[in-house]
Amino acid sequence: MHAIPQSIDETQELLARTGYICGRGLATVTFLGLKLGRPLFLEGEAGVGKTEIAKALAQALGRRVIRLQCYEGLDAASAVYEWNYPAQMIEIRLAEISGDRDREKLTGDLFSERFLTRRPLLEAMSPQPGGAPVLLIDELDRTDEPFEAFLLEALSDFQVTIPELGTIRAAEPPIVILTSNRTREVHDALKRRCLYHWVDYPDMERELAILRTRAPEVSRTLSEQVVAFVQRLRTEDLFKRPGVAETIDWARCLVALDAVQLDPETITNTLGALLKYQDDIARFQGSEARRVLEQVQAGIGSAA
Repeated sequence: MHAIPQSIDETQELLARTGYICGRGLATVTFLGLKLGRPLFLEGEAGVGKTEIAKALAQALGRRVIRLQCYEGLDAASAVYEWNYPAQMIEIRLAEISGDRDREKLTGDLFSERFLTRRPLLEAMSPQPGGAPVLLIDELDRTDEPFEAFLLEALSDFQVTIPELGTIRAAEPPIVILTSNRTREVHDALKRRCLYHWVDYPDMERELAILRTRAPEVSRTLSEQVVAFVQRLRTEDLFKRPGVAETIDWARCLVALDAVQLDPETITNTLGALLKYQDDIARFQGSEARRVLEQVQAGIGSAA
């Protein structure tokens, strides 16, 4: 376990050592969240690095990362705990065979820690050998409003209630990071309990640094062309603009194909690594790929 960083610069450097290159704004809100013990609410398009910062932070601090992947219909019980019903049934059968008819004692045994299955929220509030974990509540916007309401107690007091056992409070609050792709608005009451930051697409310089860090096997020339092409593509009218994750995937695909530089045919054949909707792919094949590439090449040439 490593010490919490004591400055914004130290936070930025700490994350960079794990390969996560972030801007000053994100480093600032991360530092404040760690220093003040406040949850971070990170919103932005898919693929801009919201989930990755939780992993990077856990790695940098030597903590465990516990992930709660949100989905429609997620309820408190699924996120907190459940009872191990098969094991409880076996215990009941063994009690019947042994002739133990003390129902009160048996009920107490059945609903004890021994038969409790901890789900992410309860696990994150339990003592961990390496210190308080990083709790990632990913894609909160996929859940329903009742689950948001439940989270208010958990994030306000860092405690959860199990009817059979009572209220369990975290001895050391976890480092909480919530993410949202903004498919719907998250309630203000939940946002007020967090420090908020919009994670945007990086500029060319930072995206190039990210690519070189995450995919060092990509040559400098190809990296510059890839990043410039993606940056230009994001200005087009797309159903879904490619994120940083797609930039890295595409660059690795090009290396796997032994590409030295971009050309229209290679772009057309590999667009599926970069764009995820058929309408977008169909639009930027052939002549459109050539047009964007020519603009990129002209820009790189003028910069040189």
